[in-house]
Amino acid sequence: MAEDTRAATGQDVEPLLEPREGVPAVITTQQELHRYAQALAAGSGSVAVDAERASGFRYSQRAYLVQLRRAGAGTALVDPIALPDLSVLNEALRGVEWVLHAANQDLECLREVGMTPDALFDTELAGRILGRDRVGLGAIVAAELGLGLAKEHSAADWSTRPLPENWLRYAALDVEVLVDLRDALHADLESQGKWAWAEQEFEHVRTLPPPAARVEPWRRLSRITTLRGSRAMAVARELWYARDEVARERDTAPGRILPDRAIVAAAAAMPRDRAGLARLPEFSGRGTRRRVERWWAAVARAQSLPEQDLPSRRGPRTDDMPASRSWAPRFPEEAERLRAVRATLRRIAGEVGTPQENVLTPDTQRRIAWDPPSPVTAEAVGERLRVLGARAWQTELTAPAIAAALRDPASVPDDAA
Repeated sequence: MAEDTRAATGQDVEPLLEPREGVPAVITTQQELHRYAQALAAGSGSVAVDAERASGFRYSQRAYLVQLRRAGAGTALVDPIALPDLSVLNEALRGVEWVLHAANQDLECLREVGMTPDALFDTELAGRILGRDRVGLGAIVAAELGLGLAKEHSAADWSTRPLPENWLRYAALDVEVLVDLRDALHADLESQGKWAWAEQEFEHVRTLPPPAARVEPWRRLSRITTLRGSRAMAVARELWYARDEVARERDTAPGRILPDRAIVAAAAAMPRDRAGLARLPEFSGRGTRRRVERWWAAVARAQSLPEQDLPSRRGPRTDDMPASRSWAPRFPEEAERLRAVRATLRRIAGEVGTPQENVLTPDTQRRIAWDPPSPVTAEAVGERLRVLGARAWQTELTAPAIAAALRDPASVPDDAA
């Protein structure tokens, strides 16, 4: 592991192999939970928080282990399956800054067990704002602290019970130096004059509402664009919903119930009967064969739909703005504005040492180019950016340059990076 980290970071690292107080026992009782909550409340400084899910194994994105560490309280590993309400920990941490890595991945599952931070520091997002090349937890811990953090269990099935000792060690180490990492990144944010930027970004992540449900989520099937005809799309749709129903019932990741490739293969082959479906190589697995009646019912349902009930090839329009890849031939003025805006953002990103997508999201860049304010002034552009969700630091940094680019796109060279 140390050799892998050295190769990735180009520096020597000291392997981080054991939590300083050892691997704590998993908290599974109310008495243990309340005891640790009291310790947290009496602790000092920021609290490191992490959660382990079972993505790829389970249908839900619930937390199967929650890890915390605070000075004076030590590290705790909490089982949210045995203890589904962790609000007592939330109360103990009122007003305390939580340190998470890639917080947007964990905040929702923590919210489900009653944990929501009052203040947030996201170490991955801090690394991005600082322009770090690698912002995965293992890489950034190595680069900032010179420590080698093993990540071999990141994709494990954390719904396993009992959890193996080496998995628990891995989980405890994930919060072992998170506050130290926070302090190192905070110092760099201050020195680069980016701390105010980071504060606004952290608060934005902390207060984001849960994502809205996708419209027609079945359209995200891999390789669905290879299908020809609305009838084939209908087969894919019905199989997706049948699979989703089984996955939800069994709390199993949908791809483990029926792979995407099997759904697309059935839609492309358009079998005439159950036997024809079962003969497809993608339906030869034991679990797939066991549910072949259910899969055939979905295929037959799609094949019997009247023409007016078939899905369109393009999908529903959820936005008045077309995909930007179609702008050049159909909307040349908008396409030229987008080119100028993107080139301008590349230049700004290079000057400040923060990735372009963090300076201003790609969607915001497209929307300001598609529908700029009139007249195009820095103030009007700034107001439009705020309406689109840009933070104050982003509008202050980019609005004057974007306004200039929108007024005269031809003056912005392609090599503005």
